[in-house]
Amino acid sequence: MTHTENTIKTSFRTSLGDISATVLGTGPIALLWHGMFVDGESWGGTIERLAPHRTLVVIDGPGYGDSAPLTRLSSIEECAEVGAQIIDHLAPAGSVDWVGGAWGGHVGMTLAALSPDLIRSLVAVGSPVEPIDPVFRIKLIIANQILARFGPIAHLRHVIHDAQLIPAHAKLRPMTDVIDRALTRVHRESIAKTVTSFIINRADATHRLPRIAAPTLLITGDDRGEWTPAEMRAAAAEIPDARSLVIAGARTLVAVEQPDALAEAIVAFWSELDAQ
Repeated sequence: MTHTENTIKTSFRTSLGDISATVLGTGPIALLWHGMFVDGESWGGTIERLAPHRTLVVIDGPGYGDSAPLTRLSSIEECAEVGAQIIDHLAPAGSVDWVGGAWGGHVGMTLAALSPDLIRSLVAVGSPVEPIDPVFRIKLIIANQILARFGPIAHLRHVIHDAQLIPAHAKLRPMTDVIDRALTRVHRESIAKTVTSFIINRADATHRLPRIAAPTLLITGDDRGEWTPAEMRAAAAEIPDARSLVIAGARTLVAVEQPDALAEAIVAFWSELDAQ
């Protein structure tokens, strides 16, 4: 993140350990929860555009960044409980605008369905609601066993680069470094537990979509094979108050690949809500 004026570093005590957060900006509170294999730094390119519109609480998810390592298996549902605990610290008896990338989008959708009073609006970026493909699941289990034993070796990092970034970006150091820094900052066993908990064991969340009452914006990249534009639009049709957007030139890590386009879409969505 490049925004330094009036930036506060803090942490929240939760059921999954202390969760680190960077707080900056002005206005109503927005909580930003990143995707897998990265940490809060991955929002860096969007911060300058978002901070004038909201007080941003940019967290490092459980097991990442400066947050406590993940020492046991968990679930998206437990992450939603963590989100609720953080919101209770931030806005007692209030609600926040939730912005989640992939993993963070899954958490936000779950929290919005289970505790609708806590979510004022929801943005989910590249967050497929179905479980992962069975064949890919087997490959990921094998790769995760290597990760747990040897850490983020070069081959695994390159595989993650290819999964998170479109081919034109997978060789660009400014983008791959965001992934590599996140992977090398934390213990390998903690990363492996996050992969098992939040990707390998991810359950189908389609049944929760009709229960999301908050105004919702679903976003996907045009090269997000696990969540195509058609699949995203089908999910949006199940949410009572949802709209959807495809951002070109991005795969999974939209906040890193197309930060300006993502920030513009989020600000437009917030502005629409603020005007109502």
